[in-house]
Amino acid sequence: MNEDAGPERPKLVRPPPKRPFRRLRTYFLTGIIVTGPIGITIYLVWLIIAFIDNRITPLIPDRYNPEFYLPFNIPGLGLVVVLVGLTLVGFISVHFLGRTFFLIGENLVNRMPVVRSVYGALKQIFETVLAQSSTSFREVVLVEYPRRGLWALAFVTSVTKGEVQRLTEKDVVNIFLPTTPNPTSGFLLFVPRNDLISLDMTVEEGIKMVISGGLVTPDDPKRSKAQYAD
Repeated sequence: MNEDAGPERPKLVRPPPKRPFRRLRTYFLTGIIVTGPIGITIYLVWLIIAFIDNRITPLIPDRYNPEFYLPFNIPGLGLVVVLVGLTLVGFISVHFLGRTFFLIGENLVNRMPVVRSVYGALKQIFETVLAQSSTSFREVVLVEYPRRGLWALAFVTSVTKGEVQRLTEKDVVNIFLPTTPNPTSGFLLFVPRNDLISLDMTVEEGIKMVISGGLVTPDDPKRSKAQYAD
């Protein structure tokens, strides 16, 4: 061994080779994430408008149809007609004459054996969801489902009433447990209020979390406030 040899030189570590394609791939995926939701939303809205226009616009008489005098079509004309028509129906139904005709028609429907059941269920659903004073679907909760120790996201729809509440020993509420990624299907559960954990997230945030399968998780407002205070 040569003692006169100097200190061993450190080995040079070569930096990893640059990968420009990886950066381009990141930019490409970011572009998809940014433009994907916007593009799909615009496409779905356009499909709905076109669907309504194709069925409502042909029903407008030519003398009242502006497209009859113009060399081009007006997108959304059918949608505007539907909105104006629904507004006029609502305006007429709240007055005495319109309310009288509405009650007469409703009494006729209630005398039909099968139709009255369908009409009654649909009317109750629309009144519950669209009524301004309704608190349905305004609270997001956690419930242990399908067994103890597993938690699922659910929405409180209303307070349980009638025979279901009478036959239960505890104060029970109705909750809707949606499925992922389609929140329009799910299960109706009657759960004691004490077995639920209320969340601060909004219904929109809860629906986004269900649709994304947990990929989109809203921030905890209480933790954010605590960090801001520190």
